[in-house]
Amino acid sequence: MRVQITPTHRVPTEIKLHKVSAILEIHFDDESIYELPSEYLRVFTQSAEAVGHGPGQETLQIGKEDVTITDIQPVGNYAIKLVFSDGHDTGIYSWDLLYKLGSDFPLLWSNYLEELKAAGLSRRSPLHN
Repeated sequence: MRVQITPTHRVPTEIKLHKVSAILEIHFDDESIYELPSEYLRVFTQSAEAVGHGPGQETLQIGKEDVTITDIQPVGNYAIKLVFSDGHDTGIYSWDLLYKLGSDFPLLWSNYLEELKAAGLSRRSPLHN
């Protein structure tokens, strides 16, 4: 799902991966703290696989409920690359994107669930339904 990002110039002061709960905890320099589920981050990857190369080319991400983060790699001074258990490793998560995903989590997640429901799709992998 494509996310409109406004520059915030916020920088993480700490990033923790909680493997058991599959939560990425991010502390920013404005003292905000966001706990982002791996599934949510996977669904909102801004990689070409998910959002295409332009508006209208988005692909609704499904079956990601059990996805976890297996690795975090720094990308310069502005982002991280997350590697997921489903093999996805092409999403770059800038500080501005992570801040947006954290601050708008309730709305973005609700919209995603509504899109799934409207399409008659599930968060579960087809292998688990």
